[in-house]
Amino acid sequence: MQLHQLLVIIDPTQNPQPALERAVWIAQRSGAALELLICEFNSALDSGLLFDAPALEKGRHSLLKQRHEWLEQLAAPLREAGLKVTSEVRWGKPLHKMIIARTEELKPDLVLKTAHSHGLLHRLLLSNTSWQLIRSCPVPLWLVKPHGEWHGRQLAVALDPTHSADKPAALDHQLIEVGQSLGQALGLEEHYLHSYAPLPRTLVFDAELVADYEYYVERTGEHHRQAFDQLLQDHAIDPAHTHLLQGFAEETLPRFVEEQTVDLLVMGAIARGHLDTALIGHTAERVLEGVNCDLLVLKSQTVAAP
Repeated sequence: MQLHQLLVIIDPTQNPQPALERAVWIAQRSGAALELLICEFNSALDSGLLFDAPALEKGRHSLLKQRHEWLEQLAAPLREAGLKVTSEVRWGKPLHKMIIARTEELKPDLVLKTAHSHGLLHRLLLSNTSWQLIRSCPVPLWLVKPHGEWHGRQLAVALDPTHSADKPAALDHQLIEVGQSLGQALGLEEHYLHSYAPLPRTLVFDAELVADYEYYVERTGEHHRQAFDQLLQDHAIDPAHTHLLQGFAEETLPRFVEEQTVDLLVMGAIARGHLDTALIGHTAERVLEGVNCDLLVLKSQTVAAP
């Protein structure tokens, strides 16, 4: 994964800007250039009910000018510190489409956006814009947790070698390669995870399996271990940093993230058919909402974004 150009989504209604803080951290270690983007829209300046067209145009121009001046204030100290920073302000809605349009123009290596947290739990509560970007953003999307200390020490990559979520096999290899490149470029310790859950005894309807349930659990674990090992064998990964977790992913992954103080969870996403729907499935959605760390979501390079 190259880190030459980052697109940072700035929220004009918030202060501070966690996504910008994370982007600066990345740029300081990788030499990447930053573009700060504000997408502005105000319905009062988009309707001719109260103002004529010239007045509306003047009002929009004035607002965008104010936003651009504010971005330049954010950029000034970063430039003084030696970072390459540009700023861009756009008018329009919905927000995710404006971001995607600029992404297609700029072709950044990474888009960074602040996600919201849910009260005292500090869980990520993804907005509709975040979900739309997960579905449609053509480049990797880094969602930044707004609260809590960023240690910048560990990343974890969630893998699915059995492809139970109908992910293409190439996506797991892509996730591993991104994890390795980020680990090297940013000095992050890498961990690679696979979570599996045998059927609970109460849901096993086969009499033979019920009679020897422990053997069924052992056999299921061995199947996933073999698939996990086969996936990893093509990559230079320290076995001590690979983790086969037994249990439902929406429970085991957030727990691992918390216990190991993981800073960044890398997950894959695929585009499912038409209607602009997403790929990640209900399990992954629960994982994304439940973890207490930053998220990096990648889509398969072999599947076009809707």
